[in-house]
Amino acid sequence: MPRPLPLLALAAGLLVAFSGARAQDGAVKAAPSKITAVTLYQQTALVTREVTLPEAPGLAEVVVSPLPAHTLQSSLYAEGGDGIRVLSVRFRTRAIAEDTREDVRKVEAQIKTLTQKGATLQSELKAVEENLKLLDKLEGFTAKGLENLTDKGQLDADKIIVLAKFVQEDRAKRAKDAHALKQQIEENAAQLKFAQRLLGEKSGGVVRTERDAVITVDKKAGAAATVRLNYLVSNANWRPIYKLRAGTKDKDAVTLEYLAAIEQQTGEDWTGVNLTLSTAQPLLNAAPPDLRVLAVTIGGPSLAMADPKAGEPGRSVPPGMLAPGGAMPSASAIARDLEKQAKGQRAAAAENYRQNKDDVAAKLTNDAAAVEQFCDLFLDGDVAGKGVPGAATPREGPSVAYRVKGGASLPSRGDEQVLEIDRFELAPKFYYKAVPVLTPNVYRLADLTNTSDHVLLPGEATMYLGSDFVGQTKLPLVAAGKGFTVGFGADPQIQVTRTLADKHRTTQGGNQVLTFKYQVALSSYKREAVPVQVWDRVPNAESAMTIAVTVSNPQPALSTDPTYLREDRPKGLLRWDVTLRPDQNGEKALPVGYEFKMELDRNVNIGGFLAR
Repeated sequence: MPRPLPLLALAAGLLVAFSGARAQDGAVKAAPSKITAVTLYQQTALVTREVTLPEAPGLAEVVVSPLPAHTLQSSLYAEGGDGIRVLSVRFRTRAIAEDTREDVRKVEAQIKTLTQKGATLQSELKAVEENLKLLDKLEGFTAKGLENLTDKGQLDADKIIVLAKFVQEDRAKRAKDAHALKQQIEENAAQLKFAQRLLGEKSGGVVRTERDAVITVDKKAGAAATVRLNYLVSNANWRPIYKLRAGTKDKDAVTLEYLAAIEQQTGEDWTGVNLTLSTAQPLLNAAPPDLRVLAVTIGGPSLAMADPKAGEPGRSVPPGMLAPGGAMPSASAIARDLEKQAKGQRAAAAENYRQNKDDVAAKLTNDAAAVEQFCDLFLDGDVAGKGVPGAATPREGPSVAYRVKGGASLPSRGDEQVLEIDRFELAPKFYYKAVPVLTPNVYRLADLTNTSDHVLLPGEATMYLGSDFVGQTKLPLVAAGKGFTVGFGADPQIQVTRTLADKHRTTQGGNQVLTFKYQVALSSYKREAVPVQVWDRVPNAESAMTIAVTVSNPQPALSTDPTYLREDRPKGLLRWDVTLRPDQNGEKALPVGYEFKMELDRNVNIGGFLAR
């Protein structure tokens, strides 16, 4: 028969370890720990704490406390080292009388004092108001007594005057006291409101529940050692922002400052941590979700009703996609709704994985993929390519991580905090762009190449020319080594005008021919010659409309840039690449002109133009 002594010894060891985690009075004795690293995702953060273990070898149960209120309890895990084996990590909560954090306790004490002071002031104000009511009664009694004494011929004028004077002076004093008390009450209420807001920033609200991590470890040696405790917290986010500074000379480099705007409201401060910013989504599932059968549903209005090109059978609208009143939505509206639906399902799946609800998460993932496959199969490419998850474009942006240089310190507070990820210089190619059909301003642009090792994520950019602020723009996704274009504001020293020089209508056979002639004039008041791109457009009619548009006699010749000829010229966009000299202004302005013809059936009328 096996002997139970090893099991008894193990139980005894665990009992001793557990009792060592609490003091004699039952209070928790937390092991020393320090936050050493944080990986900040978009919506959550992975926090790493180094926890000091007892020096004695053998089994030990250590408590890490307090964890922030926004900890995702299913996300806790611990990592040991040489000679240290982590047996278990568990999450627990305890009711506490007051918050254990010193700064939070100070604010709570201030709130308590202000609340008591407010109650006292309200009591004093009530007493003053009651005294004023008593004076009103005394005044009424005096008037009535005066009337009786007058009727009896026993009026004592001196006594009446003294009483009236007392009522007047005491009322004035009481009214002044009431006004002062009301002012104190308002000031106290403002201080109380500020203290409550400060408490919310420091702790995420009043905390009356302590959250602990309990780690059971087995140490082989008796030396000092640590384990790493990791957990996810919510109420944390970051987004990229940029500052681009161009010099006053074309040869000056453009300095790009890559910054991160961080929201840190987790309830615990990050001081001197190794901070990594990531665009990945932290999933806690170790295996992929099971692939489910893709069932087909029949019914619903045909997509051909919304999309003239969608003539194939079976292209039906998913349930819930109809507009109010049963109207057929546009194909782009359907695409936007499907994109929103799929993104929502994937976000819900990630949240369920974090809560260890794998079955629900797998179902949501399959549902999102089914919506995306519907887009692939039954939405046209020109519609599906505009942000629909199942299109040729990737569903999510790139998964990248940035290590912030040096130790970062980010207290938990309500407003955004900004850190610098990196700063580097880019060689610019400056030129000017005029689009007179849209605006009379001429803008200075720079073609840049991302020569850094970083992927530039989409974000807001603030633009400077020298030390002058010139505006804001949005930076697209720019891979390392890829080129991109940014603007540095309008330049008043270059001016452009656009006029309709001539138009007439003729008939040729059974068609009507409309002829238009435009003239663009560029003027420069700069000291040097500058390159300028001039853009314009002519109507772009589909072949089904039987309308022919022909551009003739452009002066100077249109641009020969291969990208322009391939992508923009077939759409009716016109571009000239010219060099504008300093002496070309006023009557000597640089002319850019063209004319175009529209040929269409004599019975066809142009109803209007749409910008697409």
